[in-house]
Amino acid sequence: MNAPVRAADMTSAAISLPVEGMTCASCVGRVEKAIKAVSGVVAVSVNLATERASITAASTVDRTRLVEAVEKAGYSVSPSFAASPASSVELAIEGMTCASCVGRVERALKVVDGVTGASVNLATERATIHGKADVASLVKAIADAGYESKPVGGTVGALGRTEADERAERKETEQRDLKRDFTFAALLTAPVFALEMGSHLIPGAHDLIASTVGMQASWYLQFVLTTLVLFIPGIRFFEKGLPALWRLGPDMNSLVAVGSLAAYGYSLVATFAPGFLPAGTVNVYFEAAAVIVTLILLGRLLEAQAKGRTSEAIKRLVGLQAKTARVRRNGKAIDLAIDDVVSGDIIEVRPGDRVPVDGEVVEGDSYVDESMITGEPIPVSKSSGSEVVGGTINQKGAFAFKATAVGGNTVLAQIIRMVEEAQGSKLPIQAVVDKITMWFVPAVFAVAALTFAAWFVFGPSPALSFALVNAVAVLIIACPCAMGLATPTSIMVGTGRGAELGVLFRKGEALQLLKDAKVVAVDKTGTLTEGKPALTDLELATGFDRAAVLGLVAAVEAKSEHPIASAIVDAAQKEGLEFPLVSAFESVTGFGVNATVAGKRVEIGADRYMTQLGYDVAGFAATASRLGNEGKSPLYAAIDGRLAAVIAVADPIKETTPAAIKALHDLGLKVAMITGDNARTAKAIAARLGIDEVVAEVLPDGKVDAVRRLRSQYGKVAYVGDGINDAPALAEADVGLAIGTGTDIAIEAADVVLMSGSLLGVPNAIALSKATIGNIRQNLFWAFAYNTALIPVAAGVLYPSHGILLSPVFAAGAMALSSVFVLGNALRLRTFKAAKN
Repeated sequence: MNAPVRAADMTSAAISLPVEGMTCASCVGRVEKAIKAVSGVVAVSVNLATERASITAASTVDRTRLVEAVEKAGYSVSPSFAASPASSVELAIEGMTCASCVGRVERALKVVDGVTGASVNLATERATIHGKADVASLVKAIADAGYESKPVGGTVGALGRTEADERAERKETEQRDLKRDFTFAALLTAPVFALEMGSHLIPGAHDLIASTVGMQASWYLQFVLTTLVLFIPGIRFFEKGLPALWRLGPDMNSLVAVGSLAAYGYSLVATFAPGFLPAGTVNVYFEAAAVIVTLILLGRLLEAQAKGRTSEAIKRLVGLQAKTARVRRNGKAIDLAIDDVVSGDIIEVRPGDRVPVDGEVVEGDSYVDESMITGEPIPVSKSSGSEVVGGTINQKGAFAFKATAVGGNTVLAQIIRMVEEAQGSKLPIQAVVDKITMWFVPAVFAVAALTFAAWFVFGPSPALSFALVNAVAVLIIACPCAMGLATPTSIMVGTGRGAELGVLFRKGEALQLLKDAKVVAVDKTGTLTEGKPALTDLELATGFDRAAVLGLVAAVEAKSEHPIASAIVDAAQKEGLEFPLVSAFESVTGFGVNATVAGKRVEIGADRYMTQLGYDVAGFAATASRLGNEGKSPLYAAIDGRLAAVIAVADPIKETTPAAIKALHDLGLKVAMITGDNARTAKAIAARLGIDEVVAEVLPDGKVDAVRRLRSQYGKVAYVGDGINDAPALAEADVGLAIGTGTDIAIEAADVVLMSGSLLGVPNAIALSKATIGNIRQNLFWAFAYNTALIPVAAGVLYPSHGILLSPVFAAGAMALSSVFVLGNALRLRTFKAAKN
């Protein structure tokens, strides 16, 4: 259930901190622990897949202390970190080549008046400065230090184009570097593996090597090649893993570093100082050290490629934004960069163009494909007064519109922000995982030490060799990465797929809670129905023409301000009817209206009005009964003293509603309708749609009570609404789903937003929730089962009974594939299919 906002919460701030250098679940735990220790921090959730820390803290918290806490834990903070637009500036810096450059730039920035903190990152060449210093002073300070800089453009608070490009470039560079390092390592490891393992596996190979190259020369060659593998492509593991070990915060890099160095160090002694080893234990394991590094690099490469695919939904959303806009300035249409467009600009859109920002059409008409925003495939008609959304594609017509929202205020920017926040959230299911993974790596080191001791004391001869090999296998086979990636990667792919279907999870927790919903409660107006009255029925008496009757009735109703009158007028206008001149218009309160139209007397009203005027409505009795059963209130029209037609105006049910109700029933859910409308209308609609329960004639507070009653009767409740009056019920429900065409207040109170306005988004969201949580459970089962089963095997528990030992080489391969399996399984969610109409 969504908790109400407390007054104390108003002074807190939500901070999103991009953290670099995390590789496994243990890293996540250490970063969370470090940030929680900062004074003023209320809560923190770190996500490995998105590499972000979501922090709730007092508004007065010193953001530089957060950065320092992360850095002391052994990680770095991306310069894209901006706590708030008003108090931070982001600069792109050119000319930095090393860590010394970073130090110089930071020192130059920190002495500028008004700067409260500065963080510079070499990899991204960005600086984030907090405080009240003006940009010109910051740029000058950097120039005085010998570097060039410029402010970073982009969308404040969302994933701006510049940041997206930078992030994509960084990931591409990472993949390129990994591919290069893996190729280099593989080429050097192949001869090491052939020389050592070939002599064991291929008959006669040992004698051949001994008689040609010589075993000692072979060991020297293996030493040279393995040294190159470990300290060129493999240096990354030592640079990160060993410092983490010194800080008593070991991570996966530490496991690889210690395991490979143990094998390498032992081999080094065996090669150059064999006298220090007991008799019978002089063996080399250069191939184990080299293959470990090579296979882990392969795993990292495959993992980086797979992780890139998990965020494709965000990339596609960012790619929807136009780069330029054709803007009218000083009487001319000129092409401007999207960042230069301001609210109020008149923008021209030609056939096939992408709409650059949000706005309102001022001239021209066309059809616009909004499928990338709403998920609905049918283009939408646009004419003067229509709203257009940035990122959508114009079809064959041309029009001009006035920009009403630009930058971070556009619908597309808000969608990206919602998806990012959902992808960065941590589900309740993750809490147990975090507690385990926090101690996982230290536990692996302890098991490895016990393995070494047990084999050294109780193992067969040569005990030292057995002890070393099995301890290294334990260190290498352990895979905290798989556990750390199991939940966030599924969330990333699941929420991304939801965005493509027009289902936006504002809160990641909704992904887990939705699957447990037992009843879906829906508001009627605007949710089940179109939310706007329309002419649904016009039955004529013998001798009357539809167009003539509708034209006369609409001419009279055009003088009225009643919503029903507007619906009749709209229907006549859509049919292209002209309204004759009206005179002697009179409104009879509670009964109807009458007037003279083109010399004809026209009277319109309820049955009681017709009876008062002396007309017999019995001829329309069957039609009136049918309309009443459908929840419609019939109106009658009399022309020149004769009863001419019976008319019904109602809020029509959306075309997709029946299919949505059926889909919800197919998922095994109860469907309840909660509405402020009269009970007769509500029950009629419920009967037509097959809705299980009706709660009618309730006020907003009554909707909250209804949600509570449904929860006590059935279990967890998902509530779907679109209006201001739905906000309390959306907040009360276990999961609130807002129709995207609804009010901002309803959307803010909801956990999920259905952009298409179609109720089909509800079964889609629930089915996606079930699929995502199922996927997470598969990943967690694999990750825990893998580690639980194979660590004991690596330690040698099967050796006494079956004589089976696990080589460190196979352990490295298994570990590399474990993370890839989890990522590959998460990527299956990209094929999730939406419910059909």
